[in-house]
Parts: sequence; structure tokens; C-alpha cells
Amino acid sequence: MYVIQSAFTGCFLAPSYEDGQPEWVLLLREAVAVEDLETCAQLIEDHVEPCHQVQVVDLSKLHRPVEL
Repeated sequence: MYVIQSAFTGCFLAPSYEDGQPEWVLLLREAVAVEDLETCAQLIEDHVEPCHQVQVVDLSKLHRPVEL
């Protein structure tokens, strides 16, 4: 599972929970994850301006424990 993040704003580009249309959201918990890199590439091509300098984050690689 992947999320697309703007290095410029920190926001995430993701399909909407409501209608599936891509939207920028501020919080990771609001970002709908994308299942494959091909879909990420298509979202980036169709909906991202170059100034965003997006990065694709692989959520399966974020497995560090949180210390409270």
C-alpha cells in the first residue's frame, strides 16, 4: 500500500473516501492508500504540478515501533 506525498506542502494526494476522485488531504490518517505503483504513477501524471515534488511512500516499510 502506498501514499503520495507532496514534498512542497506535506499533503497527501489520495482518492476520496466519498467518490474516489483524487484530492489533497493534510493528514495521513485521511489519505486513502493506493494498492499499486501503476495507480500512483497515473495519479501523479494526471493530478500533480511539478512544484509539489511528490514522493511515493511505501506504507509496508513504516514498521518502526512507537515509543510513548
